[in-house]
Amino acid sequence: MAMSILQLRNVSALRSAANKARIGVSSRGFSKLAEGTDITSAAAGVSLQKARSWDEGVSSKFSTTPLSDIFKGKKVVIFGLPGAYTGVCSQQHVPSYKSHIDKFKSKGIDSVICVSVNDPYAINGWAEKLGAKDAIEFYGDFDGKFHKSLGLDKDLSAALLGPRSERWSAYVEDGKVKAVNVEEAPSDFKVSGAEVILGQI
Repeated sequence: MAMSILQLRNVSALRSAANKARIGVSSRGFSKLAEGTDITSAAAGVSLQKARSWDEGVSSKFSTTPLSDIFKGKKVVIFGLPGAYTGVCSQQHVPSYKSHIDKFKSKGIDSVICVSVNDPYAINGWAEKLGAKDAIEFYGDFDGKFHKSLGLDKDLSAALLGPRSERWSAYVEDGKVKAVNVEEAPSDFKVSGAEVILGQI
């Protein structure tokens, strides 16, 4: 009897710990990103940092890339994720786009972009580890301003990640958002994968 009670308590404790550790338990908040949004205007004055090694950063004088250079006059699929080297991001999100890159190109997509609230050096090492740099362009949002401007910022301190982003995807033509998907929680992977956005192009 005592053993059964102890086992029940252990199961309850494990469930409680799992619930507390789950990233993004609450539903997503209000996002400014919607169909018809001009992403360059919504995040005016914001630049991203292309993935690179530290030496490349020094040689480029720590240059950044204006959003107009990324989106204007182009058909772009962009997806955002909470962080480099994290579980769902590494095991599902990036691989889904990497494995479908030929399908995106056949639909006339100029670039598939991954952006994360990381410095460009960390995201560069991660992209190389995933073997995805030849297929996907990786950018850092080192201070989170890009995601905050779009209402896609997320506090993931419960997972020891601090200020990060929602998990999301969008199809953008000449800076205008044509389709956007945001997961209910950053730990989910239901609507932001490559298969969904391919069906929206």
